[in-house]
Amino acid sequence: MKALLDRARSFKRRVDFESGEYRRLAEGQYPEALFITCSDSRVIPALITGARPGEIFELRNAGNIVPPHGRQGASGEAATIEYALEVLGVQDIVVCGHSHCGAMGALKSGDDLSALPGVDAWLQLARPRLAPVLDGQVEDPSMPDVAQLNVVNQLAVLRSYPATRRRLDTGRLRLHGWYYEVDTGQVHELDEDGLFRVHAA
Repeated sequence: MKALLDRARSFKRRVDFESGEYRRLAEGQYPEALFITCSDSRVIPALITGARPGEIFELRNAGNIVPPHGRQGASGEAATIEYALEVLGVQDIVVCGHSHCGAMGALKSGDDLSALPGVDAWLQLARPRLAPVLDGQVEDPSMPDVAQLNVVNQLAVLRSYPATRRRLDTGRLRLHGWYYEVDTGQVHELDEDGLFRVHAA
């Protein structure tokens, strides 16, 4: 923590806040994309994409899960999606799963999460749509199988949001599915045929 604190204290000295770039940030944000990914500390959207401050709007939670539209109770995820679309007008949304994901690993292994009731309740949102790989329909699914299917599923949930549907129908929004490998740095992109592939830069 000391190193983090020291870097925070010296941040103003390390960055040129007199530059036009940072002055423009104070006037408002105009991100290009909403990036939905896991809270995992090894998955850093700005590092993966090379994004500068103000370029991506982030939504992070355990397992990069999008709760169903209209789910009872307040939802930070639903509020973030709504704000990104209705106020910021983002034209792209990325749902990015990753290797070595603890949330997907817990679902794959059927871990007893009774000591973590909040985690258990949250992961139940993803479980029904993962049933084909979790309940024996796929013999010995791999972690990439589970994490990638979860990305596909969360994109489907995202399409159920009225604001998403309206923009998709009028061509004002594009959805992207990514799978990030923590140990290699490779980004696999979901293609139209439903397969994840690494594309050349």
